[in-house]
Amino acid sequence: MRILWLKSDLLLPLDKGGKLRTWHLMRHLARQHEITYLAFAEPGTPREHIDGMKEVAARVETIERSDAPKGSFQFYVDAATHLVDPLPYACGKYRSSAYRAKLKALLDEQPFDLLVCDFLFPAVNLPDDLPCPSVMFTHNVESEIWRRHAETKTGALSKWLYNAQYKRMLRYEGEQLARFDGVLAVSDADAQTFERLYPDAIDQPVHVVQTGVDTEFFKPRIPNPESRTPALVFTGSMDWLPNEDAMQYFHREILPLIRAEEPDVQLSIVGRAPTPAVRKLAEDDGITVTGRVDDVRPFIEEAAVYVVPLRIGGGTRLKIFEAMAMGKAVVSTTVGAEGLPVVNGQHVLLADEPRTFARDVVRLIRDVDRRRQMEAAARALVTERFDWRAVARDLEAALVDIADRGLRDADSAVSQSEVNPQSAILNPQSSLPTGSL
Repeated sequence: MRILWLKSDLLLPLDKGGKLRTWHLMRHLARQHEITYLAFAEPGTPREHIDGMKEVAARVETIERSDAPKGSFQFYVDAATHLVDPLPYACGKYRSSAYRAKLKALLDEQPFDLLVCDFLFPAVNLPDDLPCPSVMFTHNVESEIWRRHAETKTGALSKWLYNAQYKRMLRYEGEQLARFDGVLAVSDADAQTFERLYPDAIDQPVHVVQTGVDTEFFKPRIPNPESRTPALVFTGSMDWLPNEDAMQYFHREILPLIRAEEPDVQLSIVGRAPTPAVRKLAEDDGITVTGRVDDVRPFIEEAAVYVVPLRIGGGTRLKIFEAMAMGKAVVSTTVGAEGLPVVNGQHVLLADEPRTFARDVVRLIRDVDRRRQMEAAARALVTERFDWRAVARDLEAALVDIADRGLRDADSAVSQSEVNPQSAILNPQSSLPTGSL
C-alpha cells in the first residue's frame, strides 16, 4: 500500500512515548508498504533527525514550526490568544496554511491507498474531502485527559479554564472521529471510552493496537541484589502536564511518607524538557532532574523501584512496559497503568492513596525476594506477549482491512450512482468515498 502518514512532529529523537510507539510500528510497516510522512519540524532541526526518518518512511516532508517553551511569557501569550477560539488550544495551535498546502500537494501528486492521522492534532489541517480511505490513530482519549486536569485543579480560575478546554475537546474529538473510516486505540479501556463518549461518531468497532516494547533493547542485567540502593526512578517527557503533575504530587504527598521509613531514599526524574516546576524539585537534595538523556536504561537499572504516580492521562504508558522489560518492580496509580494488561500484585502494584503508594514502595525496597518475584513476572509477561513485531503485524492487518473496506464502500457508492444517476444529481456527495466529507 501507499500510505500517507500525518503527524505533528518528527519521531526523532525518540524521547516521547507516542514517538516510540509510532517509530516501532512504522519500522515494521515500512518493510512491506511505501510510507510518505508529513510533519512539523522545529527550525534548526538537525539534519540527521530528518534523514533518520528514512528508516521508517520512503519520503519525509516537513513544515517549519516552533512552540514557545512551556512556562515562558510567550507561552502564556499564545495560550491567551486561544481563549475565544472554538477549537481546543491543544489542537488549534497546529493550524497551518503551509501544512495544508503541502498536504494538498501530496494528495494531488499521487494516489494513496490509505491516510493515517497519527494523534488528533494533525486533523485540524485536513481538507474537507479526502480522496482515499482514512484512519485516526489515537494514543489517548484527549477529552479524558482534559477532564482529569479539570478535576485535579483547586483554584476557581484554573478549574474554569481546564473545564472550558475539556468541553471544547469533547466536541472537537467527536467531530473528528466521525470523519474517518477507522479508529485505532491503544487499549481496550480507550476503545470502550470512545464508544461510550461518541456512539454516533464511530461506525465501525474501534480496533485496539496493544502497547509493545523492544524486549531486546530493554532487558535486565545480571541481578545483583547487594548493589541495590533505596533509589526510585520516573521517566517521561517532563513538559507533558500529566507527568509534571505526577512528580509534584509525588514530591508533596508521597515522598515524605517514604522518607519517614527510608530517610536515604533518592529519586531520579529522567526525561526531556523539564518545566520550571519540575526543575525546582531538584532543589531537594534527594531528587535529581536530568533533563534529556541519550539512554534511560542506566537510570532505570540503578533504581530499586520504578514509580508511576500519574493522576491524569489516557492511552497507555510505554514507560511501564519498558521498566517491566528491564525486570523492574513498578508501583503505579490505577490511572498510570490504565489500559495495560497487568495483574495487580503479580506484575505491578497499584496504589491510589499516598499512604498506600508509599507503603508499597517501602515494602519493595526492603523485601528483595518479593521484588525479584515481581520483576521476573513482569519481564515474562512483556517478552511473551508484547514484543513490537507481533503488535505491528496486528496493526498492518487492521490498516489493510480499513483500506480495503474504504475502497469497497467507494465502489459501492459509485455503482449506486450509476444505477440511479438521478440520486447522484440530487445528492452529489453520494458518489464520494466513505473517507470524504
